[in-house]
Amino acid sequence: MLVQIVLFDGFDLLDAIAPFEVFCAAETYSGGAIRAELVSAEGERLVPSGTNGVPICASGGIDSERAKIILVPGASGVVAGDGPDSVPFLLQKASETTLIQRVGEAFGKPDVIVATVCGGSLLLAMGGLLEGRYAVTHHLGMEVLGATGAVPVAARVVEDGNFISGGGVTSGLDVALYLVERELGPQISHAVEKLFEYERRGTVWQRRGIVPVPEGPQFSGETELSSASERLIQAPSATGNYAGVHTHESVFQGVWEVTISTPIGKMLVTLNISAFNGTISGTAKQGQETSHFIDPVVNGGILSWSQRITKPMHLNLKFEVSVEGNRMNGTAKAGLLPASKLMGERIS
Repeated sequence: MLVQIVLFDGFDLLDAIAPFEVFCAAETYSGGAIRAELVSAEGERLVPSGTNGVPICASGGIDSERAKIILVPGASGVVAGDGPDSVPFLLQKASETTLIQRVGEAFGKPDVIVATVCGGSLLLAMGGLLEGRYAVTHHLGMEVLGATGAVPVAARVVEDGNFISGGGVTSGLDVALYLVERELGPQISHAVEKLFEYERRGTVWQRRGIVPVPEGPQFSGETELSSASERLIQAPSATGNYAGVHTHESVFQGVWEVTISTPIGKMLVTLNISAFNGTISGTAKQGQETSHFIDPVVNGGILSWSQRITKPMHLNLKFEVSVEGNRMNGTAKAGLLPASKLMGERIS
């Protein structure tokens, strides 16, 4: 059985190497029943990690015809901020490679298991592979994970069909040990635990069995997100507190050319906003893609709405804008990602 651990520029060393060591130990104890290799979307190359750029050699490319398990780590970088060394930037750059396509092919094969550690689930979610699927990531990324359309579950390890995800950085040990137990049995997994002097943490969450009753604090994947705009992508006001100020919906009406300055570059979007009988609606067009505003509302001089986008990544965004004459200013935000500045002009 072949396990491929996928490396990309800026990957987290522990996310990748901890599972690699578990699988190598399992290979010894099982007499070669399992084997792990390090790969990249581009094939054989030296891949710089996000931990001081330490390079690791990938021996080949992702191959879902050969591999039984494909594991994707997260990125290591600056958590706060939007620079080239930030985790969101590194994950987005990785999603622009053929990694998403190749892992997507693996998802389509029921006999292939796709696994992630830490931000690896965010990487796949940004590429649109986890919509509607139960998953976990680092606790700082759970809001963003939900904003991609995945269903966040606050567990150490989450299993959803042929997809298994782990939470924080050290959960790579738990994901790998669970995969060893699942594929080779508890005796091999226990032998590796004894060798490492480490016992697997947490219950592996699965969507089966009795659903907990609602009394008491809980966070269950069975409790799906009622509204991305309500629970997962709360954004601060774009222009401050406008309490008590009434703005008629018609001031937002028209066609607007706006620029959204994201951490990975500028997005040019055309907004077409209509107001009629006290209600407001609109569409956003980016390139050839047009999508409708979700739950638009004007409150205290601010027009807010949610929007599902697929470029440059799959996200549910929360928009908040205000207008002054023919100028529009505001923000677009997803979860804990930095708010992106929005500026535009009315063209008709």
